[in-house]
Amino acid sequence: MMKKGILLFAALLVCIIGLAGCGSQNSSSDLPEEVKIGYLRVPNDEMVSKTKDLFDAYFSELGISYEFIIFDSGAEANQALASGSIDFASMGNTNAIIALARGIDVEMIWIHEVLGEIEGLAVKEGSGIMTAQDLVGQKIATPFASTSHYILLNYLKENGIADQVELLDMPTADIVAAWERGDINAAYTWQPSLGELTKTGSILVDSADMAEEGYITANVLLVQKEFSSNYPDLVAGFIKVLSQGGDIYRADAQEAADSVATELAITSDQALSQMSGSIWLTPEEELSEEYMGTSDSPGHFAQIMKDTADFLAEQKSIDSAPSQEAFNEYLNPLYIEMSLE
Repeated sequence: MMKKGILLFAALLVCIIGLAGCGSQNSSSDLPEEVKIGYLRVPNDEMVSKTKDLFDAYFSELGISYEFIIFDSGAEANQALASGSIDFASMGNTNAIIALARGIDVEMIWIHEVLGEIEGLAVKEGSGIMTAQDLVGQKIATPFASTSHYILLNYLKENGIADQVELLDMPTADIVAAWERGDINAAYTWQPSLGELTKTGSILVDSADMAEEGYITANVLLVQKEFSSNYPDLVAGFIKVLSQGGDIYRADAQEAADSVATELAITSDQALSQMSGSIWLTPEEELSEEYMGTSDSPGHFAQIMKDTADFLAEQKSIDSAPSQEAFNEYLNPLYIEMSLE
């Protein structure tokens, strides 16, 4: 009897140890206590999922807390990622390039939207600015190292006036204030601040126009690599919540616009107009050759990121451009693939 008791106890102990070491990804012991998410105030899939309480439902089901933290630019989000104070961060792809170039231990896992009319170069009514050449001698505001900055630099370069204007580095809120004070007559920015400028101005060129010239930009999602390595199922679920926000927009754009309008302090019509100014991708489209590609075959967007990085290096925005191989590894579609399983 003593021998049987010892054997039974040993078997029970092995079982307990096995359960402790191999628990489900969704058990509380295998999840973080809190998730911190850096986001931009733009009308995209993340904003829809946030305002429709899809994230709240997701994290509530997991039994963990979460916090959304607003960043006015990707530069601020990169500082938070570098310090380890946030787990996820949305930003323009130019700042995602800067994150890689500066060695921040993150990976890119999602393209929120390909930018078009949602960002552009606004010029004030009565300023006399009708063409690119009319910008000569003007002060032009934009958030430096952003997608808007990248497109603006290329627009000025294409028109041969890159060294004939004064560029001012300003957050979006400061751009609106400077515009209203009369300090500037031109600014390249994104919605919803762009909408404030066009109340007394017009668009000279936008990112849709520049995309046709080969200068493609997007808002993307980064995650800490240590976080994604520790909680791959959670990250895949996060991606699924984003795609559900996109599904709401694709099924009923007005419903999506109504949802984000209050948080962005704009009308539903304005939200709808802004949302239509970009391309929202389904998970299947994300995994296409044109964009993220698959785990086995990198997509074309990795090449776009490399080309953009080369330009940023020429402009001294980064010390040097990462290699194509580095970008192929940096864009990780694994969690999109997992979200579809």
